Amino acid sequence: MPKWISFPRVEGNASRQAHADLPPGTYERELGREGFYGPSTQMYHRHPPTAWSRFEGPLRPRAFDTHRLKGGSASPWDAPVLLANAHLQLRLWRVEGAMDHLVRNADGDELAFVHEGAGDLFCDYGHLAFRDGDYLLLPRGTLWRIEASRPVVMLLLEATNEGYRLPDKGIAGEHAPFDPAVLDVPAMDEAFRAQQGETEWRVVIKRRGALTVQTFPFNPLDAVGWHGTLAAVRINWRDLRPLMSHRAHLPPSVHTTFVAPRFVVCTFCPRPLESDPGALKVPFFHNNDDYDEVIFYHRGEFFSRDNIRPGMITFHPSGFTHGPHPKAFAAAAAGARRQTNEVAVMVDSRDALDVTPAAEAIEWREYVDSWKDFAKP
Repeated sequence: MPKWISFPRVEGNASRQAHADLPPGTYERELGREGFYGPSTQMYHRHPPTAWSRFEGPLRPRAFDTHRLKGGSASPWDAPVLLANAHLQLRLWRVEGAMDHLVRNADGDELAFVHEGAGDLFCDYGHLAFRDGDYLLLPRGTLWRIEASRPVVMLLLEATNEGYRLPDKGIAGEHAPFDPAVLDVPAMDEAFRAQQGETEWRVVIKRRGALTVQTFPFNPLDAVGWHGTLAAVRINWRDLRPLMSHRAHLPPSVHTTFVAPRFVVCTFCPRPLESDPGALKVPFFHNNDDYDEVIFYHRGEFFSRDNIRPGMITFHPSGFTHGPHPKAFAAAAAGARRQTNEVAVMVDSRDALDVTPAAEAIEWREYVDSWKDFAKP
């Protein structure tokens, strides 16, 4: 296997360890490859690396307010695509009531994160209730529909032509940040049997972005049993137990929940902040030069951001340094908080993401200026 060139060196006035005990009056910036999984170097600067006074051209930090999306849709295939590339499709779906048809994604696995609402999922594998904060992983080709008991808002992440897996947990062991035993699977219970019948049902199949409709004179969710190692699964962010260190700020990679071949999905949950006096207490400034970063804000106050509320999305394409906002940085330096109060879903994509017209229509264009306080004397 090819090997990265590796020659650990220290030059000039530098911290002995990354993310702790920075030289006085400096700001740390990490230059890394392969996201947070490859080789990296920490630079120590006299000025905040995000203290720009102007940002011109197509490359910039962007933010989108999904509250501005109008109306809902009866099918996930009608939900607007906001960000996309050949390996990932990100949609925001609003739906009420019960779907009157089944859907099948023949393009890839579907990962749904329930931002708001509650209801019941019916699929090939049976019945599964869901609530806010749930991830619902639907393997490629699964027949499914939902019945919303409360209006539902879902973030939909399609792993195009691929599937989701669990991350390599390394020295943390198999039970962190969650024990796979908490993964729930659908049950062939009374609710599942009750929805079966001989009435006509439609199945809307998405393949290569095009829709095909099958019609059956009965409900195709008519299985009586199954056994095997492939199924839809559910896990809630409340089941996650974040990895942390009181003496060092850990990178986002320790919060990885699912992986696909060309992107990862991480979950930020409430956790105590680092207590060591010399440890960084906010995300370090960094160049994630191989990945585009997307964060969907679910609830709470995201401790490294300002003027971002639940239901918003930030997008930091690779190519420039990003990191905490000035107010968050100042609050952390003053020790104003003892723990985070946030839940967010982060997607790091190995391939550049395209912003669709649907996303541009709900963009907060002043987001790029929200770091300018760093540039003030």
